[in-house]
Amino acid sequence: MIRGGCFETGHATAHAEPAYIVDDIVHYRVANMPGAVARISTFALTNATLPYTLRLANLGWKEALKADTNFRNGLNVANGHITCPAVAEALGVELPLAEILLQGE
Repeated sequence: MIRGGCFETGHATAHAEPAYIVDDIVHYRVANMPGAVARISTFALTNATLPYTLRLANLGWKEALKADTNFRNGLNVANGHITCPAVAEALGVELPLAEILLQGE
């Protein structure tokens, strides 16, 4: 398994030699590029995540999960049960439906 990569021919690089070519394709995999512009990337991340934070604050986590599939897709554990399909599969654990876990306490 390649961690942090999204393609088979990927490997980490650094600013000293940031690009390489495999099969006539230019690859660029310098880690933590947002860290090079930390202030601006913080503003970008805040602007992208603030609506979700406000929705969670206003609805509470259970209502937010019921109202928005994006929140449900990000749920990993609820009421002591793994709800993330990849984690459940890796551990050989049966995956309960998130909707069932959201009912009652």
